[in-house]
Amino acid sequence: MATRTVTIASSVGLHARPAALFVEAASNTGLDVEIAKPGEDPVDATSILGVMALGAKYGEEVVLTAEGDGADEALDSLVALLSRDLDAE
Repeated sequence: MATRTVTIASSVGLHARPAALFVEAASNTGLDVEIAKPGEDPVDATSILGVMALGAKYGEEVVLTAEGDGADEALDSLVALLSRDLDAE
C-alpha cells in the first residue's frame, strides 16, 4: 500500500470546488484511494460527501493511501493537486 502525507494548500480547505476536483482526480485513478487526517479513520477519496465530511482545512495535513498498480504515481499526482490553491485557479 502506497502512502503520502500532504498539507492542504487551498485557502478554503477541502470544501466545495477543491473537494470536487480532488474527488474527480481520485476517481480517475481507478484505484482504491483513501484520505484521512492523521490519527483519524480514513474515508473513500472518491466520495464527495466523505471528503467534505473530513473537514480538512487550509494548512492541515492529510494522509493519502492507495493500493494497486500505479498507486505511487497516482498518489504523487493527487499530492501535487492538493499542494496547489485550487480555489484560486
